[in-house]
Amino acid sequence: MNENNPIFHILETIPLFEDLTKESYELIANDITLQYYPPNLNLFSKGDPGEAMYIIKKGSVKIYQGNQNTPDEQREIAILEAGDFFGEMALVSETTRNANAITVGECEIFILKKDDFDRLIAQNPSLAEQISSEFIQRLRQNTRNDLIN
Repeated sequence: MNENNPIFHILETIPLFEDLTKESYELIANDITLQYYPPNLNLFSKGDPGEAMYIIKKGSVKIYQGNQNTPDEQREIAILEAGDFFGEMALVSETTRNANAITVGECEIFILKKDDFDRLIAQNPSLAEQISSEFIQRLRQNTRNDLIN
């Protein structure tokens, strides 16, 4: 594994991937692409199908609720920076996006598309098993958090 590749260290911080083997990180990293985005580009909107997860290499992304065309009515959920990730649950669930995402400035973002992830899982049963187990644990944790809040 190329320990100098920044994507490996970021993958280790993503709850869905945190307990995977180094070989699994390499498989995932091979399917990740780096995209450049200008400021104020809508990455996705609430209700869109979840077709990818995003990992910010450089720049900022605003996650918000509300209409893109009426900034005064938007409710900011988070400003994500380099090293942050979002949309990872789209890889393993069939749910639609529950918020909007827009670039704040110029961004470099790693993207793992759901189609690539699904193909990777189909070709690597051990990776599928590891991720399935992690997904179930995360879902249980989210359910517990929802009950507490």
